[in-house]
Amino acid sequence: MSIYKRKDGTTYWYKFMWQGRMVRESTKQGNDKVARQMEAAHRTSLAKGEVGIREKKQAPTLGDFAEKQFLPWAESTFAAKLKTWAYYRNGVRQLKAYKPLASSVLDDGRLGEKVSGYIAHRQAKSLQVSSINRELQVLRRLLNLAVEWGLVERVPKIKMLPGERHREFVLQQAEEVKYLAACHEPLVSVATVLVDTGMRPEECYRLRWEYVSWDNGRHGSLFVTHGKTDAARRTLPMTARVRRLLEERWEVAGKPVEGWVWSAPSKSGHIEPCSLKKQHKKALKLSKVRQFVLYSLRHTFMTRLGASCGDPWKLARIAGWSSIAMSSRYVHPSQDSIIDAMERMSGQGAEESQGRHKTGHSDEQSPMTREAEKLLTV
Repeated sequence: MSIYKRKDGTTYWYKFMWQGRMVRESTKQGNDKVARQMEAAHRTSLAKGEVGIREKKQAPTLGDFAEKQFLPWAESTFAAKLKTWAYYRNGVRQLKAYKPLASSVLDDGRLGEKVSGYIAHRQAKSLQVSSINRELQVLRRLLNLAVEWGLVERVPKIKMLPGERHREFVLQQAEEVKYLAACHEPLVSVATVLVDTGMRPEECYRLRWEYVSWDNGRHGSLFVTHGKTDAARRTLPMTARVRRLLEERWEVAGKPVEGWVWSAPSKSGHIEPCSLKKQHKKALKLSKVRQFVLYSLRHTFMTRLGASCGDPWKLARIAGWSSIAMSSRYVHPSQDSIIDAMERMSGQGAEESQGRHKTGHSDEQSPMTREAEKLLTV
């Protein structure tokens, strides 16, 4: 017996193999006992020859499924996450624009070839690998939902293109000083909060005074109410620098009890990414710091915290990640920090073995560290 519920469904389905063919149907029942009885009755009818294998409904085309089922699902599922909804909508728009793929039925045996054609089509337009991969992620989610909803039995495996460049910029301390010195308000305050707390820029823009606590912790704390994932809801301690600039801003604003910290004459009532683009561009030019985007300040914070903390669970909680695996994408240790860590490790080993035996190695530099330095400089 194999009954199941779809992720967003309330009724049971059953599926089983019969004479080499898959039988999959909805019981239209929410009671699991009744659903099992219906599956058993169908099996019995097949065995007696009373009914034949029901013909499967024709699978829809990719374009029709995307427009009539996938997009409505995305809109309802991510109603509170406008960026996620826009991500799916824009991805579907690009997929539908490629007619050979959009007109293909979902169970077409050549669908994998048409996906390859789509990739070649997008590469011919000189798109970045990361842009194409975002569209492929939308396609993969779309096809997987078609299988989950019972429209097709299987779909081709969608693989991401190699060579994607990830954001690995980390602002050095000297560069941070130059950049902040070239910034004006509100950019200088926003950038300081980002580099000292690791908040996502959109989390910082939506910060409200009622979520700022002056009493929690050593210097107070900031409460993030929502973000990209459920784990984004968290409390972040303020540094002395963040507390000082927020207190000054709070006093200038008349010590409000509630309201946006970064209020602006925009539709949302607070500053938006476009509000700081010109200021950021001007600050980069004046400071002569390497080009970077504001989100890189989050990478900078996480890299610094990772170097001082090293506990992936703490990193995930502070960053608001749903998985500790995300640390590999945000923490970018430098060559010097890796060598220093290995020197500390070899130094601890030497202390433990002191008095028991001599290593025969020079105190100047261990062989392990020398080898690590060679590998890192290749």
